Amino acid sequence: MFESCRAHGSARPPRIGSGLSRSSRWADTRPCLHTRANWRGRSQRSPRLPRVPLYLTERDVEALLTSADSVVVIEDCFRRLAAGGVENMPRRRLALPGGYYAVMAAVDSELGYAGLKSYTLVDGTLAFVVCLFELPTGKLAAVIEADKLGQLRTGAASGVAANYLAREGAATLGLIGCGRQGESQLAAIRAAMPRLERVIAWCRTPERLAAFCERTGAEAADGPQVVARCDVVVTATTSKDPVLRGDWLQEGALVCAIGANDPRARELDNVVLERASFVCCDSREQARLESGDLIEPVEGGVLDWLEVHELQEVVSGEVQGRGSARDMVVFKSNGIAAWDVAIGAAAVARARERGVGRDL
Repeated sequence: MFESCRAHGSARPPRIGSGLSRSSRWADTRPCLHTRANWRGRSQRSPRLPRVPLYLTERDVEALLTSADSVVVIEDCFRRLAAGGVENMPRRRLALPGGYYAVMAAVDSELGYAGLKSYTLVDGTLAFVVCLFELPTGKLAAVIEADKLGQLRTGAASGVAANYLAREGAATLGLIGCGRQGESQLAAIRAAMPRLERVIAWCRTPERLAAFCERTGAEAADGPQVVARCDVVVTATTSKDPVLRGDWLQEGALVCAIGANDPRARELDNVVLERASFVCCDSREQARLESGDLIEPVEGGVLDWLEVHELQEVVSGEVQGRGSARDMVVFKSNGIAAWDVAIGAAAVARARERGVGRDL
């Protein structure tokens, strides 16, 4: 269900896993998947792959990709977006009895794939699929069950945001929301911030909170105010009303809001946006359609769309998201199809390499 200005300059932090140091916490975090160049190369060689489409199940995807893998893949996706190598179509929803049908698509010229993600929500149940097509031939390359894929890419985007936008020395992570998306957020941010010292979590259901903390090693908070005192704060909820208030946040916090992708839903109150020195999202075009966390503040005069950047601008070095350690920064994530194509291509490359999946 989760699919998140004030520019300062052009300096940019090091790429994840580059071996350079933004501070001592940015030790080499390169996951064991060879290099980005190899990922690109394998994807670009897609015309040489067997012409029979590949089918990957949720279990296949879980076995093929880690959160650390996904952070690298999505960071590179942001870089291609900034370079103009990706065309992205925002999500569209069509009404169904008891729910809706959503469609989103992208073309990644560098990867050599076009892709479509579609899913249904009916009576509270979600079902996802990603279809990839080879650009040189136009043939169907893969069909991928995409619930886990979506969790990985959404978490990875916040991992990239944490790498580029968290303040120097950030060591604490707070999570509001204890579902599967919360777990993916935690795993990806841990991969991007290997020197993370403390994780604090809260949700409205005590039993779910206890189970989440047992699975992840997080500490249980007795309210969202405690979570909001962390260096990085993630909201991953289904709430229609704000769960994070700006006056709870400490100076220098990074907020990653990933839960509300409906113009009628909000996770952040206006004070969060009023205090933010820098606001960015994954796609302004998509945010204008479905990001209540930005739409309502803009309509109320708290924010202007000219002040909302895209994270790709920070990744590419076009703008610097953080001007000082005291700046409060917001990343509003809605989830875009370009990520689905990128993470799907990575899964297919790994599957072909390992002989995983079923030919259709």
